[in-house]
Amino acid sequence: MTDMVVAWLLNLHRKIYIQMLFQLAYHMDIKAAKRAILEGFRRTDESLLQESTKGNWQDGATAVCLWILGQTVLVANLGDAKAVLARSSNESHQSTSEAGSALKAILLTREHKAIYPQERARIQKHLLATPKWIFANSLSTMAGGSVGANGRLQGRLEVSRAFGDRQFKKVGVIATPDIHSFELTEKEQFIILGCDGLWGVFGPSDAVDFVQKQLKEKSSATMAARRLVREAVRERRCKDNCTAIVIVFRHN
Repeated sequence: MTDMVVAWLLNLHRKIYIQMLFQLAYHMDIKAAKRAILEGFRRTDESLLQESTKGNWQDGATAVCLWILGQTVLVANLGDAKAVLARSSNESHQSTSEAGSALKAILLTREHKAIYPQERARIQKHLLATPKWIFANSLSTMAGGSVGANGRLQGRLEVSRAFGDRQFKKVGVIATPDIHSFELTEKEQFIILGCDGLWGVFGPSDAVDFVQKQLKEKSSATMAARRLVREAVRERRCKDNCTAIVIVFRHN
């Protein structure tokens, strides 16, 4: 993802956030929240496609976001960015900084790649319904409407859902997120949001253990996220985009 896309997303997310809050002003419920998220993602993709057309660039971006409404947590994702929840299995529900036992890592998102059956089927259905002349100038004919064994679209794009990536919209790339929700209890300790580079060198349990250790040393959530990324890049030699956010739940 280029700096141009990053700058654009940082500016646009404020507009999307305001749009979501406006929609919720009169309907503070989960269904309304999910509708607002879907609309926010749709507008984000629409805006990015318009800007990329004007600027003659073809970049895209995956995303994962978290929205907390009262005791309900909503998680939405596109592509291969992931959210991982750290949950305590111990009945005393100690805080993360006090807990001595290992936390359970729970993956809250699923990757959108055509290598997986559900996304492969969706992409193939789209390709079979698309007029063949659309692909006349493509680098790949998509093998008559199928997806390659490695799951890459046109031999290049690994994800099947993303913002932007306008040259791949014709082969079925969409910006519709998966949205999941769950209720907060005292067992939920923290959540890690990260892009694919982070998860390329950290497994979910590995990342949870690392962050738990940082928090036990009295680090803030911000510092824990910075150390997680530093570990990924400097020690584990991550060569991809690497970003992370840590959200810690404080229980009474």
